[in-house]
Amino acid sequence: QVELEESGGGLVQAGDSLRLSCTASEGTFRLYVMGWFRQAPGKEREFVAGIGWSGIHYADSVKGRFTISRDNAKKTVWLQLNSLKPEDTAVYYCAAGKPSLATVDYWGQGTQVIVSS
Repeated sequence: QVELEESGGGLVQAGDSLRLSCTASEGTFRLYVMGWFRQAPGKEREFVAGIGWSGIHYADSVKGRFTISRDNAKKTVWLQLNSLKPEDTAVYYCAAGKPSLATVDYWGQGTQVIVSS
């Protein structure tokens, strides 16, 4: 069982930045593809970014604004959110999947990001 603990959400204004962090309890963290999803009110959960052996992938809606990174020694993955827009408002979830995020094995509890206009 892998536990994912997120932090870093908050209330910001449009154009501001945030950095989300997700730390895993599992020592085999390096074997997992890690990623971030988000769910806005009344909408389905959607992929935001992923990082693994095959590289880094972003949703089109966040390309050029968000950056995902990881440190396997620290068992941590980050999501840097820049140039935030009101439409980025959502609960952001950390995810771990093996061999990919097509099937997520573990979810974090979620961290709220609210972007005011």
